[in-house]
Amino acid sequence: MVDHADRSPAVGRYGARHRRPAERLAGRPHVTDWVIVSAAIRANSILPATRTDIELSTADGVTLVGELATPVDRPPVATLVCLHPLPTHGGMMDSHLYRKAAWRLPALAGLAVLRFNTRGTGSLRGTSGGTFDNGVAERYDVAAAIEYAEFHDLPDVWLVGWSFGTDLALMYGCDPAVRGLILLSPPLRYAKPDHLAAWAASGRPVTALVPEFDDYLRPAEAAQRFAAVPQAEVVGVPGGKHLWVGHSELILDEIVRRVAPESAPLPRSWDGPMEFGDASAYANRTVAAFADKPLPGPAAGDGTAAPSPGDTAGGAAR
Repeated sequence: MVDHADRSPAVGRYGARHRRPAERLAGRPHVTDWVIVSAAIRANSILPATRTDIELSTADGVTLVGELATPVDRPPVATLVCLHPLPTHGGMMDSHLYRKAAWRLPALAGLAVLRFNTRGTGSLRGTSGGTFDNGVAERYDVAAAIEYAEFHDLPDVWLVGWSFGTDLALMYGCDPAVRGLILLSPPLRYAKPDHLAAWAASGRPVTALVPEFDDYLRPAEAAQRFAAVPQAEVVGVPGGKHLWVGHSELILDEIVRRVAPESAPLPRSWDGPMEFGDASAYANRTVAAFADKPLPGPAAGDGTAAPSPGDTAGGAAR
């Protein structure tokens, strides 16, 4: 925690500190003391963390770029390994929910947040080696991230997949080192019944957060398909859409409620150092930017569902 007594008055990226009258004590004159005024946590707020650029080495010789964010004042209580949405349509380690998780959750919930670009995917952090393989060779990417967390003794590892990343988690994440799954907007486009059966047999927790107005899989159908995993919890989110725009705080609360319940719900303000990120670097990764690009799907004949005519690029992005 920040030692408030050592802070000088400041307004700006480090929040605000103002003078106000202290309480009058019996028999003592009215004095003035310093107090901290909490600042609201906004979409681009960056709270304190130890942030380390990392590289993951896959079994097939590809180097992936990523970042590990950990609390500055305590060991992490649990770890999120983030698997991003479809990279051909804007998905990356900086997709907005993962960016906000890395910027907030080490400070607010004591979590380690590991995010990385799968093969061929780029962001401000850099571009990972290799090329997008439509969910096939990405198995090595998932394994490399889990191995990194295990080798570095990161505690209580949870996979958090979003869209395409949920399929990667379901297909390749049932590893003894993984505590459980949190799935955001799972389309179940690549994952097969045998993947669900493996998770059912594992008995490990699986939570699917499903938007009411998802492009691929809505709550009622999701409940039917995840019935194959008896321990799966399907949570429908009223008003939600695939990209979770306007629902970031709710989603982060739901993640923390399962991974570090003692920290839920998250506070909406912060009284320590705060910086602000610049999301304008991704102005070219909007839904409109991919509107005319065909959406890749599972290989024909592999037993998984192909995208419907109504699927759009925006549904799988960011």
